[in-house]
Amino acid sequence: MHTLKTLFEILIVSTRLGLTSFGGPTAHLGYFHEEYVRRRQWMDEKGYADLVALAQFLPGPASSQVGIGIGVMRGGVLGGITSFIGFTLPSVIVLVAFALLLAEYDAADAGWLQGLKIVAVAVVANAIIGMASKLAPDLRRKAIVLFALIGTLLWQTAFTQVGVILIAALIGFLLYKNYEDSGGEISKFPISRTFSAICLILFFILLFSLPVLREVTGSYWVSVMDSFYRAGSLVFGGGHVVLPLLEQEVVPSGWVSEEEFLSGYGAAQAVPGPLFTFAAYLGTVMNGWFGGLFATFAIFLPAFLLIFGALPFWDRLRSNPNIKGAIMGVNAAVVGILISAFYTPIWTSSILRPADFALAAVLFAMLAYWKLPPWVVVVSGAAGGMLISLI
Repeated sequence: MHTLKTLFEILIVSTRLGLTSFGGPTAHLGYFHEEYVRRRQWMDEKGYADLVALAQFLPGPASSQVGIGIGVMRGGVLGGITSFIGFTLPSVIVLVAFALLLAEYDAADAGWLQGLKIVAVAVVANAIIGMASKLAPDLRRKAIVLFALIGTLLWQTAFTQVGVILIAALIGFLLYKNYEDSGGEISKFPISRTFSAICLILFFILLFSLPVLREVTGSYWVSVMDSFYRAGSLVFGGGHVVLPLLEQEVVPSGWVSEEEFLSGYGAAQAVPGPLFTFAAYLGTVMNGWFGGLFATFAIFLPAFLLIFGALPFWDRLRSNPNIKGAIMGVNAAVVGILISAFYTPIWTSSILRPADFALAAVLFAMLAYWKLPPWVVVVSGAAGGMLISLI
């Protein structure tokens, strides 16, 4: 049984990440890597890369699922829930408050927001360097990194990442099927297979039954549950991909106006944590703070059911000697996917002029060489962005 002290520790660390993790899902993985792997050593490089690879396979918010998985490994199912609450609650509170105020808000040109985008550049660059040195040390795995990078850059569809990972798994299996790996440890996730099977069954029951219940009952709340649950179930590629799907669900139905949707989108870009918390804003516009919490629950529920359902079976697969080569290929592909996401959208939307690159270099040095805590880098980036906007 995991102690309250462990759960409290998870809550404190994940809440700090939830308050400071700007920049979208790829940046979040960089923050997680810095905090959980490098600083606290709750996981080793290979265990973390395996978990990231699993989250890339599954639909839903990848960074949130990685955070839940780390919490599970540290403190069981309650640890996973606690980790999620800490990482997600700050942005939920801000977006619910913003929706309740319905203030005119335009952060698109805010200097501090540009600074936070540049922080994401430094964080992801640091994570890529650390992961690449461990997960792609030889030429064959470097070639897989290059393949994944080129593939995800040139063919940007919702299913490209999954396809690249599957091909990399096959290449890795063929190249490394007799590979003896003595490094790294297998991270055990304390979840029973029975509980996991129940979660997976419940995921599919809800996915297929909610649309039917929506038609049969005509209930408003069942309709809301169906729209947000489906959005969380069928989206690969993180929060940005879910936005057009949510717009199709809430704007034509008259639940949210186009202007309200776009205002909330701007606010969601400006807050830390997962972009899926945009659901909290939409739900609040529709039905007050309770609606915000309900929509948040509905859109994140699939992420919980899938990650809880997959972890024990993933454990068994990746400890199988015949599968290790495939996992090595997948891990190398994850590095390539991160580099691709580092270029677009992170670099292309952040580094717009020489001063931006100069700030990114300073922030990278603070993180990589001076080993300053990520929150210091975040505050410095926001201040630096405001300073640059005044020049």
